[in-house]
Amino acid sequence: MAAASEPVGLGDPRGPARPEPPPTRFHQVHGANIRVDPSGTRATRVESFAHGVCFSREPLAPGQVFLVEIEEKELGWCGHLRLGLTALDPASLAAVPEFSLPDLVSLGHSWVFAITRHHNRVPREGQAYVESAAPSRPQALLVEPYLRIEQFRIPRDRLVGRSRPGLYSHLLDQLYEQNVLPPTARRSRLGVLFCPREDGTADMHIVINGEDMGPSARGLPAAQPLYAVVDVFASTKSVRLVQLEYGFLSLQCRPCKLCAV
Repeated sequence: MAAASEPVGLGDPRGPARPEPPPTRFHQVHGANIRVDPSGTRATRVESFAHGVCFSREPLAPGQVFLVEIEEKELGWCGHLRLGLTALDPASLAAVPEFSLPDLVSLGHSWVFAITRHHNRVPREGQAYVESAAPSRPQALLVEPYLRIEQFRIPRDRLVGRSRPGLYSHLLDQLYEQNVLPPTARRSRLGVLFCPREDGTADMHIVINGEDMGPSARGLPAAQPLYAVVDVFASTKSVRLVQLEYGFLSLQCRPCKLCAV
């Protein structure tokens, strides 16, 4: 699995950088009700509320965000988009499961969550579990141009949803920036990534409009290819991929043996 950058110290302009990861695309293997556009960047569920499971075309690099924007909603269904990672190669599946939860997860080696700001973040071994809301959000959050997730720095600008240009777009954009809209609102941007650890495992993080929800799962096999999972479920009808330009310093990490492979 290719690393997205050479491990260098955060903020160290002298560290070498590898080429950016390729643009993200949806896999040609997907649920029966999904239609992917010719560019491979938009997935739409054309009927029913299920059979909407999609995968990334390629495994993700460490720290690479698979970022989607909710394009269309459909009234009348209960439930929203689901997001996660799988170590299963989509091409090896005999059939794409009807649902990511519980069907895909029950196959093993898959970690998928319904999108909410109140994920049950997984504590480290030996730490007490405390149920709490999402991490507190600083008032001047967008002053910092990078989102820091464990050892990675990720450019924040494109992580945040934007309204379509219009009379009140400046007001709506502030609501996205402050992350006060429902996380599955139209135009919200949702991403998933993994961060390798020294013990050979990885933590999975979900990002909602530029806010890290904390580790949703731990102990993922960092040495195995990990594909993104997007379940275009129920009231979420269509999503499109948003590309990030990591640049020289944007996606970099502290020294880590797994990232250096």
